[in-house]
Amino acid sequence: MALFPLQANFRGDFVVLLIPVDDGDDMSIVADKVAQHAVGLRVAEQKAPKCVYYNGRELPSTMTVAQSGIQPMDWIEVAYV
Repeated sequence: MALFPLQANFRGDFVVLLIPVDDGDDMSIVADKVAQHAVGLRVAEQKAPKCVYYNGRELPSTMTVAQSGIQPMDWIEVAYV
């Protein structure tokens, strides 16, 4: 397991975040890590699942960071489905 930073944004927020993730984290965990810095602060909370987008495609919630090919300092976006 390796810890590294990702650049991230929660859709609807104006802040770019630097989020530490583990290569063993699945996308639902990554989405939650990003959301905790935006939802309820600058983005309204919704009763909907969150998803991670990387290079314009939605990643499955069970896919790990290592399986996704995401590298340190890559850009991801998290949004409500």
